[in-house]
Amino acid sequence: MCGICGQYNVGDGAPVFRRNIERMANSIAHRGPDDEGYFVSGPLGLGFRRLSIIDLAGGHQPMSDAEESIWVIFNGEIYNFPELKQELESYGHGFRTRSDTEVIVHGYKQWGDEVLNHLNGMFGLAIWDVRKKRLLIARDPFGIKLIYYSLSGGRLCFGSEIRAVLAGINEQPGTDPNSLNLFLRYRFTPSPHTMFRGVRKLAPGSMLVCENGACSVRHWYTFRPTPFTPPKSDDDVRDDLAELYMQSMKRHLLSDVPVGLLLSGGVDSGLLLSLMNLYGSFWKTYTVGYGASFADDELVDAEKTASRFSSQHTSVLLDRRTFEQTLPAIVSCLEEPIASSSIVPMYFVCQRARQDVKVALIGQGPDELFAGYRRHLGVRYSSWWGAIPSWMRTPMESAIRALPRNEMLKRGLYSLNVTDRTQRYQQVLSLLPGGEIDGLFQDGLLDRDAGDALIECWKDLLALSTETDELGGFQFLEMRSTLPDELLMFGDKLSMAHSLEVRVPFLDKEIVEYVERLPASFKVRRATQKWAHRQVCGQLLPAEILKRKKRGFAVNVVDDWFRGAMTAQTADILMDPTSLMYQYLQPSAVQQLFRNHQSGHNDHHKILFSLMVFEEWLRVQVSQVPTACGD
Repeated sequence: MCGICGQYNVGDGAPVFRRNIERMANSIAHRGPDDEGYFVSGPLGLGFRRLSIIDLAGGHQPMSDAEESIWVIFNGEIYNFPELKQELESYGHGFRTRSDTEVIVHGYKQWGDEVLNHLNGMFGLAIWDVRKKRLLIARDPFGIKLIYYSLSGGRLCFGSEIRAVLAGINEQPGTDPNSLNLFLRYRFTPSPHTMFRGVRKLAPGSMLVCENGACSVRHWYTFRPTPFTPPKSDDDVRDDLAELYMQSMKRHLLSDVPVGLLLSGGVDSGLLLSLMNLYGSFWKTYTVGYGASFADDELVDAEKTASRFSSQHTSVLLDRRTFEQTLPAIVSCLEEPIASSSIVPMYFVCQRARQDVKVALIGQGPDELFAGYRRHLGVRYSSWWGAIPSWMRTPMESAIRALPRNEMLKRGLYSLNVTDRTQRYQQVLSLLPGGEIDGLFQDGLLDRDAGDALIECWKDLLALSTETDELGGFQFLEMRSTLPDELLMFGDKLSMAHSLEVRVPFLDKEIVEYVERLPASFKVRRATQKWAHRQVCGQLLPAEILKRKKRGFAVNVVDDWFRGAMTAQTADILMDPTSLMYQYLQPSAVQQLFRNHQSGHNDHHKILFSLMVFEEWLRVQVSQVPTACGD
């Protein structure tokens, strides 16, 4: 796990200055405090900051082959690199290190761009082909690692974080109102958009290629989930998943430094700890908690899980004062606004874990793969609504629309009446109907409807999911949109703020591709969510853990703190016409949204949270983004 950056003057071929690459790399020094490296040749410069995990002595980057015809910089881990190395050696390739990076070097020489499809891991990488004068930049299939870039006037600057790109172009671009519209609708900014004008985010499974004086972007990961034929039985799925989980865990524990686990009180991270015990013992585990006075606190549950599996457990106590004081620093580390309360506990649990380990596993993924969110129930049973006669639906719709608050239910109802599948998915994810979000903006700022913009982001993906059922199609997009651009994005930024590598075993390529071929009945059955996943959990976890309700680092506590902090300052900020957000938004429209929420008629806490995070983000920008997170 590291940080990469680079510049390529693809237009005029002007030479790159090493000091510019050094400035870019220094801005992400927190991602790689162990080593740095540079390759500068004519119009190309590559920079690298290293967090040493595998082959501590031999993994220096940028790395080349013996002839120096191929150069690679790489952030992430390739979990199947021992198998790939053995295969490449059978073709006659000679290796000088034990590093997974060298597998990419020789894999590209053997297979060209197709090397990406051979890799099972998380990565953001760049490959420079000296003879062809060709630069390839790519992001892993599910977007665990990030790549940002700016292409202007024939100059390409890229990096693992936005701050590296800004250091390369040496300017602070303005806010993009269309991306702000997307953020206010979905609480994150979908790839390839960012909040910064002119800065793009390479989409998961995409590659950027620069050659012959031009650059182009396309999806390299084109897996198309097709249903199993013949269909899998319940026993087959349970046994297959158990085997896939065990093999993934074996791969994800590969490390030359200590590995730990970010442990909640729930089943997903509990299952990870059970699987880890198949390959070792006395693992270090870490949980965020808030004290016994909070009903949703997870400390006790996590401690019981740790005790059951004999881990060396550490609890991290978080109080409201610390939360409020550190929120601006956390927003700065994120670089893009994310309106999720999980950012706060994630920051602190990573901070504590890094004192003991360099690598930590986390249980993200099963909710998206196996339909663990409430919205999935609506998508799963949406066909039932269509089967209800219209004379019954009409009064039911009127009653639901008349309910005070209950915005989630109202959004779900609205989406059920959208006939186009893609438009329906977009409505499920939207916090408010598009017209209401558009109405918050100053006149003339928006170029187009943001709902269409999200569907445009999905354009290349839609053709790959035509054989899935309703729920599977929605999850296919989530896995390549909401998961990487929200949860995985802040997981990467906040862990690397503390130089901690976070690995996601449930997002192993073999697991995802298997689950995406399963029908909805294996994900939601008789209203039981994550059904097949829970069958495996039932084999490896005690009943006590299986019965616990879903909490995830007790984020309900932080939600309450968000509300408290918001109540204390929201009125002042929203009613103040000098607030920075009103460069883009209409005070009267935003204030009416707030009044509707206060009156109890509507529940707008999510959009109001988003507005407050956006204001905090703007203030960070005005005070200048630090050259490195935490400075």
